[in-house]
Amino acid sequence: MAALVGRAEQYAVALRNNRMGLWLFFLSEVFLFGGLLATRFYLWGPTRPEANQLIGLLITVVLLISSVSMNLAETAMEHGDRRTFMNGLVVTALLGMVFFFGVLIFEWGLFPSIYEGHLTPSGDKYGAVVFAMTGMHAIHVLSGVAFIAIVWNLGRKGHFSKEEHWGVEACAIYWHYVDLVWIFF
Repeated sequence: MAALVGRAEQYAVALRNNRMGLWLFFLSEVFLFGGLLATRFYLWGPTRPEANQLIGLLITVVLLISSVSMNLAETAMEHGDRRTFMNGLVVTALLGMVFFFGVLIFEWGLFPSIYEGHLTPSGDKYGAVVFAMTGMHAIHVLSGVAFIAIVWNLGRKGHFSKEEHWGVEACAIYWHYVDLVWIFF
């Protein structure tokens, strides 16, 4: 019994330290994304380029739905529902990739034959800023999907329990942060 109490205390200390580290990481990310937003407002001023708002809305909705599925996965693990947890992670990762390819195709114009209404990175100040902001966000989305894949694999191996699931919590917080950044962008 004493060993279990000692393990729980050690986990609680590690959890507190891990949470502090994650929030310090997010603080550094606020400076990164804040700098990009400041650049946008400095270069654009009160103007903005003509863009298809419907496309932006659709890919934003996809990302927000992925946040719901991530929350479902995290809550399922907190209650010990491994099947819903695993399915929620898969849905989140798939929606994250749909969002990523939506940005590549529609925002970046990766496939001009599919969609012509995109900006170019060297065309003007609008394109440069859009590519910098969406490119940095895209890197974070891809790293979030990789994080989800790692958590899914660990979950498949039984690594998490309803008592100890810091990795799931950290992954969910990261994913929600990525979603929140997109809303500001």
